[in-house]
Formats: sequence, C-alpha cells, structure tokens
Amino acid sequence: MNFSPRSWMIIGAVVVGISALLVYLAHAVPEALSGQDGQINLTRTLLILAFVGGSLLLRGRLPIGHALRYGLIWISLGGVLVLGYGFRHEVSMIADRFVAALLPHKGQVIDGAVAISAGRHGHFVLEADVDGQDVRFLVDTGASDVVLSPTDARRLGFDLKKLRFTKTYLTANGIVKGASVRLGRVAIGPIVVTDVRASVNGAAMKRSLLGMSFLGRLSGYEVSGGRLVLKP
Repeated sequence: MNFSPRSWMIIGAVVVGISALLVYLAHAVPEALSGQDGQINLTRTLLILAFVGGSLLLRGRLPIGHALRYGLIWISLGGVLVLGYGFRHEVSMIADRFVAALLPHKGQVIDGAVAISAGRHGHFVLEADVDGQDVRFLVDTGASDVVLSPTDARRLGFDLKKLRFTKTYLTANGIVKGASVRLGRVAIGPIVVTDVRASVNGAAMKRSLLGMSFLGRLSGYEVSGGRLVLKP
C-alpha cells in the first residue's frame, strides 16, 4: 500500500506525538517509567496501538484520519495509565479523605495512625473489626473496659444466658451490672490489639463503648481540631 505525502506527514505527527508524550512522562513522573510495572503498561499500550492501527491501515479498512484519531485516544489512555501509576499514593490519600468525609466512623489512615472526626454532638464514633464482626463503638475514655451492648454481644457469639453478670459499674444512669468476657482481636484500620478485656452490659445500650482496656494499650491517642487520632 502506497502512502501519499499527506499520509506520511500524519504518521510522522503521530510518532512525534508519542515521543513528546514519553519525554513529558519521563520528566513529570520518572518513578513511573523507571518502575517495571509502568514500563510494561506503557509498552503494552503502544504495541496494541501499533498492531491494530498498522493492520487496519495496511488492509485499507481504516482511513488515515480515523487511524490518527484512534491512535491519539490510545496514546492518551496509555498516558493516563502511567500517570495513575506514578501518582498512585496521592490518589490513595485523596480516596481515604473522601471516604472519611462520607463515612466518618471509618476513619482515615495517616502514617499508620487512624484519625476519626467528631460527630454532630462532639462524640467520636468508630467502627472496629471485632473477631470478624463490624461493631460501632462510642469512644469513652472514662470507661475502664470495652463495654459491649447485649445486641453486639449476641452478634459476637456470646450466650447471654450463660454469662455471669457480677461486675458492678457506676455510670451516669446509675449502677449497672456487667459480665466479664475476652475479645480475641479488635482491629481499627491497621491498628490491631489482641486479647482485649471487655464486659457485656446487663442493660440495653444504644451503642457499645470503646474503653481503656483497648485505648490504654495503644502508644497514644489525642484529640485536636475536632479529630481523635489513635496511634498504634
């Protein structure tokens, strides 16, 4: 198949465009192209473009103008893939902040710590993985133990009829009874604490409490600017 001078000019423009894209990416995100995954993704995209576009052009099934258009689309997609790989850490941080804003009880992981935003009434509510079950807790530094509501205790597999409610707690609502239990694993994001002392409340509760039997085993925690930061 013979190409006209105009066709050769368009092919040359595509080659120049690919070269310019590679030079830009090499300067903008050198770590992406220096990594094996980034090079593989870009090479795969360019090979697909060359194979499909070249085949169609040689067979005369694709006008040169359409080939140029599709070629630029594939080049753009390749650039997006490489840029996405180069900025994957920044994208992950933005995604974490977005989730934290929509679901404050999920928290945001920052350098291994977990930050929780205060709720409407200034309280901190978070979600923890307790022995494979998701449980929402109200953070209560005044509680000596992790306190499970009867509902959450049942979800965790405790038989309330077999528990001994012999512990006495003095609360704002008066004296309540609790039953001592142990939790095998409590995880909040990357923070994991095993063999946690807890008790099952003898009366109904709106929400379980995350007390000092968990918080006291962290390296630290602090409240600042309406956020609670738990440190592993």
